[in-house]
Amino acid sequence: MDITINASFLPHTDAEAALAFYRDALGFELRKDVGYNGLRWLTLGPADQPGTSVVLTPPAVDPGITEEERKLILEMMAKGTYGAMLLATTDVDATFEKLQGHDIVEIVQEPTDQPYGVRDFAVRDPAGNLLRIQQVS
Repeated sequence: MDITINASFLPHTDAEAALAFYRDALGFELRKDVGYNGLRWLTLGPADQPGTSVVLTPPAVDPGITEEERKLILEMMAKGTYGAMLLATTDVDATFEKLQGHDIVEIVQEPTDQPYGVRDFAVRDPAGNLLRIQQVS
């Protein structure tokens, strides 16, 4: 089989704040900015990986979600327990230093040698999604 990851989805609550985080802080390129009924879907990804994207979506707009479910999703997002993504870099410490300099980046954990064999750190995006960034060779 020849299967690759094309896109992953994370919710956002503020398109401009999401752009500032993913484009300006992480350095991703904006590939699509789609508006519909006053809502925005943003597709971003690393410039050197054109086949891999993150799609930032308005939260809880899927058909069939009840108002109660929507409220629960928004509560989970606010706590940082709804969406997560694992990213990789060749230099965790340099990446951490660069991100630490952006006001829009919420640091959750500084670079740490984890007991499961990786060195990583954690941040939250403006919507509360947890991003772990780990060292790779």
